[in-house]
Amino acid sequence: MPSHSLRRLRRLILLPALTLVIANAHAGDSVGMQAALGNYSMTREASGTSWQPESTPMEGIMSMNNDWMTMIHGYVNQVYDHQGGPRGATENFSNSMFMLMAGRSWGQDTLGLRAMLSLDPLMGKDGYPLLLQTGETADGVHPLVDRQHPHDLFMELSASWSHAFDESRSVFFYGGLPGEPALGPPAFMHRASGVDDPEAPITHHWLDSTHVTYGVLTAGYTYQQFRFEASVFHGREPDQFRYNIETGRLDSASARVSWNPNDNWSLQVSQGYIHSPEELQPDVNQHRTTASAIYNLPLGDGNWSTTVAWGRDDNRPGQPLNAYLVESEYAIRATHTIFARLERVQEDELFSTPSPLAGQEYGVAKLSVGYIHDWPLGDHLYLGLGGLVSLYDLPSAVNTVYGNPHSYMAFARLKLE
Repeated sequence: MPSHSLRRLRRLILLPALTLVIANAHAGDSVGMQAALGNYSMTREASGTSWQPESTPMEGIMSMNNDWMTMIHGYVNQVYDHQGGPRGATENFSNSMFMLMAGRSWGQDTLGLRAMLSLDPLMGKDGYPLLLQTGETADGVHPLVDRQHPHDLFMELSASWSHAFDESRSVFFYGGLPGEPALGPPAFMHRASGVDDPEAPITHHWLDSTHVTYGVLTAGYTYQQFRFEASVFHGREPDQFRYNIETGRLDSASARVSWNPNDNWSLQVSQGYIHSPEELQPDVNQHRTTASAIYNLPLGDGNWSTTVAWGRDDNRPGQPLNAYLVESEYAIRATHTIFARLERVQEDELFSTPSPLAGQEYGVAKLSVGYIHDWPLGDHLYLGLGGLVSLYDLPSAVNTVYGNPHSYMAFARLKLE
């Protein structure tokens, strides 16, 4: 598609939505407002049915229309991406996310609706350069390596119903096409510890790659500060056709236990069986285990959020592979934000036949540090300018191919909140 056509399509989609939202919505105090999935504050809810600390600031523009509460938020990043070394590349790309939520309560019952969309497909099927990233395909034949795949146009279309028995007990049911099963911590673009980082983590396929799942049903029970939930879902990851809605059997399952001991902490453990997740490896099934802790601390006119997570993918046939993440962000007056992400993963997909390195497991690590400054353009619209740098720790065998790379990104962002 010619570049002028892409620009025209962006304007046709974005400008009416921004105008409608800014004209009709107003900010609200989300603390204490009823959540969609239980009898607690809505600030506890993150992506899908996952939890975050209740003290986490909620980004969004809320309004009340008769008995309906609505909220919308989103962002568009324009990124100059330089990934260093012989396997790197330099490109411009744009990624984005827009979410609209609506809810209504009748006595002890609450209905929730959520839609999340992305313009990522406009960047092309092969996504953007990202050293050490693996997973999915751009053409149905070759795997993506050292690139991050784009998200689908439809990232979530879901509905939920919850019933509160009393102040401490409630049940919920959630369904999405697509949606997010009860597996892993909140998805990376929803974690307050990393929401301002424009690049995907390389731990994505160990922790939260199921956040866009084409077919998911989840049931859960909340008791005081605990939640117990289980999902059935379609295991295959989205294909390279990013504008369609896919369907398939609910052939996979997961379970998650979450615990918020106080307003500043959220912990979870989860395990799932994912049937044939990769299109290029249809005979490989996966058992995934994750554990994570999220800490959030309001600091006067700022906020500090940190996530520590571990994920383990046990491929059958194959070998178990582990990934570790430490991610932190400090925002001051919604103007200055400093963020950092440290990751270590065990990779066995960086090389393919006929390379003599193919099929072997390598422990690789990455550290990214960045900053963004935001300026208000209106009541709920902000312009941000930022950048990040990335350093790597690679074993000697990998260094022979990757060299000693250094990467950086410079980006501009429009954000609704």
